[in-house]
Amino acid sequence: MGIELIIKYFPDLTALQIEQFTKLESLYKEWNAQINVISRKDMDSLYEKHVLHSLGIAKVMAFAPNTKVLDVGTGGGFPGIPLAILFPEAHFTLVDSIGKKILVVNEVASALGLTNVRGLHQRAESLKEKFHFVVSRAVTRMPEFLVWLKGKFEKEQLNTKHNGVLYLKGGELGEELAGLRCEIISLNKLFEEEFFDTKKVVYLSKGHFNS
Repeated sequence: MGIELIIKYFPDLTALQIEQFTKLESLYKEWNAQINVISRKDMDSLYEKHVLHSLGIAKVMAFAPNTKVLDVGTGGGFPGIPLAILFPEAHFTLVDSIGKKILVVNEVASALGLTNVRGLHQRAESLKEKFHFVVSRAVTRMPEFLVWLKGKFEKEQLNTKHNGVLYLKGGELGEELAGLRCEIISLNKLFEEEFFDTKKVVYLSKGHFNS
């Protein structure tokens, strides 16, 4: 399925958002032919495995206007770009240590007219800015990931959940998350496709960090 899959779960999209989500397929096919940012076998299921998966975060947290969101290890722009389409009044900074992936991020954002996205070729731990939320898609084990985020959180609260991390993870998480006070939301309760059977969003408030 293509754009219909996104409309199925997000029926209130504007005409512009539908247009932007629809364009993702041709843009990523074009860029993926030059720079491999999505595995070739996943291109046919772009909307399920990448776009809708990214939007699992949106089912947990609807970002308020002016929320600053950092996407760590964004790769080709996931989850940041789908979230930026859905929340045009929030601000998204997408970082990756691989420069050619950030090139794709910025070109896709430009082609979609997303003025609320900037891609930076940088490691998260070297950023000097602060954000309300950090999002990511399983770039590393949670304990290592949290170390990168010390001092990265704003004190100001704009959203229904306290500032913190929204992390897309799969599989058995008991050992990895041991000792962390976190909320785990199973995406198979939100999306009926089989792909989401083992997929989760893990939320941790910024209280875990020396921020």
